[in-house]
Amino acid sequence: MTSPTPASAPVKSAAIACGGTGGHLFPGLAVGRELRRRGCAVTLLISSKEIDRQAAQGAGDMRVVALPGVGLSRVNILGFVKSFWQSYRLSNQLFRANPPDLVLAMGGFTAAPPVLAGKRFGAKTFLHESNSIPGRANRWLARWVDGVFLYFDAAGGGLGARQVETVGMPVRPEFLQPPAQEAARELLGLQKDAPVLLVMGGSQGAHRINELITAALPNLVQADPRLQFIHLTGVADLKKVQAAYAAWKRPALVFSFLAEMAPALAAADVAVSRAGASSLAEFAACRLPAVLIPYPTAAGNHQFYNAQALERSGAAQMMAEATLEPTQLAAEILRLLGSTERRAAMKQALAGWHSPEAAAEIAEKMLYGTTGREALPSPALSEPKTPKLGVLNV
Repeated sequence: MTSPTPASAPVKSAAIACGGTGGHLFPGLAVGRELRRRGCAVTLLISSKEIDRQAAQGAGDMRVVALPGVGLSRVNILGFVKSFWQSYRLSNQLFRANPPDLVLAMGGFTAAPPVLAGKRFGAKTFLHESNSIPGRANRWLARWVDGVFLYFDAAGGGLGARQVETVGMPVRPEFLQPPAQEAARELLGLQKDAPVLLVMGGSQGAHRINELITAALPNLVQADPRLQFIHLTGVADLKKVQAAYAAWKRPALVFSFLAEMAPALAAADVAVSRAGASSLAEFAACRLPAVLIPYPTAAGNHQFYNAQALERSGAAQMMAEATLEPTQLAAEILRLLGSTERRAAMKQALAGWHSPEAAAEIAEKMLYGTTGREALPSPALSEPKTPKLGVLNV
């Protein structure tokens, strides 16, 4: 018996809970677009944060609904319980009016209430775990859902799920065919023949990375006066960082947040970044070598293990925030910028972390339970996919 084709498959509706950070929302958007291409109505469930509202502007014809969401912490247990109940109640109201056939959680406690509400209305439920160390919410949810998708192979050992499969990390369509470096620099108004450093700390910025880079500016600009910068600061540090570049009269594009990231990554020669899984997947898609500074208080120290997996595969360089000095960071950046051979080796390793079909594969498995049918055409990089590396290889 053959699986139904997209044309003959019943039209279904799906809810994707992807609020809280860009690392949850952007992969959720990617899967949502693939579900829409297959005739499925999609509702994105995001948080009420401004960062979510900005990121969700690319939702197109997908419905967007904001739900309250507070992460679990020892200092705010009451706030978490209240938020969880409100989100569950609102999800029930939403699904009572429009029951979904499918619910996908992209991670975090904001994703748990819609999954529980979806099960109440008979939906098939799924979970994507993006990090090498599963978070508490996903460890708890995994036992209740019908299927779990992974980016890192090693994450499966921490989940008591019935069905677990490594499919990779969904990235937005613009990362499947990123612009050429010269075209990206022209689009951003940068010089085509001068090196570019991208600095980012995740969708909400990273104060310590901002401090390190601004303190490292004297070393960087004196060593290479041509160096150009793209710096994503987060809201709090925007003016301070802008002033630092202005003081050194450096060509720098400084943003609090940037939704269209593909040109920024394509324009860069090297990145300095946290080690959130979504950012790492985008670096892999663009073959962008990076110095990774894991967020030291991330749940379960998962950013350290994310970064460690890439470093040990040769795809990135990791530096620990606790002991990192600006001069050390500047020296590592300059070493990378100055070595074409080292960057080439990192790009080759990064190819193994890119799964251009991840979003489509998740959509197929949610709708049909298989990816054995002829896939819909979708853009992809020309390089062949290489075997996925995981923390188990460390």
